[in-house]
Amino acid sequence: MVAKNDPQVDEENDPRWYIVHTYSGQEDLVEKNLKLRIQSLDMQDRIMQILVPTEEEVVFKEGKRKSEQRKLFPGYILVQMMMDDESWYAVRNTPGVTGFVSSEDEHDKRPKPVPLEDKQVEDILKQAATNPARVKIGLELGETVRITEGPFVDFIGAVSDVDEGKGKVRVLVSFFGRETPVELDFLQVERI
Repeated sequence: MVAKNDPQVDEENDPRWYIVHTYSGQEDLVEKNLKLRIQSLDMQDRIMQILVPTEEEVVFKEGKRKSEQRKLFPGYILVQMMMDDESWYAVRNTPGVTGFVSSEDEHDKRPKPVPLEDKQVEDILKQAATNPARVKIGLELGETVRITEGPFVDFIGAVSDVDEGKGKVRVLVSFFGRETPVELDFLQVERI
């Protein structure tokens, strides 16, 4: 039995959300390993949920639009659990986990995992659920591109502005002896 004043025990004994640090790029593997560990140690009643918050990102590669999931917090996962020595040990000793986000406990002079506030969790979950897809094109200012669609098809110009939020790119094209800015969708241009 664990003593009431043990710093590893949440006094309310309610499940709380904690941030767990992982090796970068191994968030999904840690989630899978931790779920297996919870099952094998029969800890479903103390470790409730594991989240790897992501958002959709639209990437343009070789002129093609591709949707990818991007981690909101690379190197971190969220775990909802009732904190005690056994649940702490199960999470902390999962392959790929480097530790909990914590602060030093003044009583025992050792790191103590710090739970997230309810508002913080709500904000994170809302951000992951409601974010529109981010667009990432990878074009640089001044880069030369060819227009592939529309009235300026096959014109070549230099990128003068990129608006990833709107999915637009402004290209300076030369016709009638002068450079004119043309605003296009990302899908209407390709790198040369």
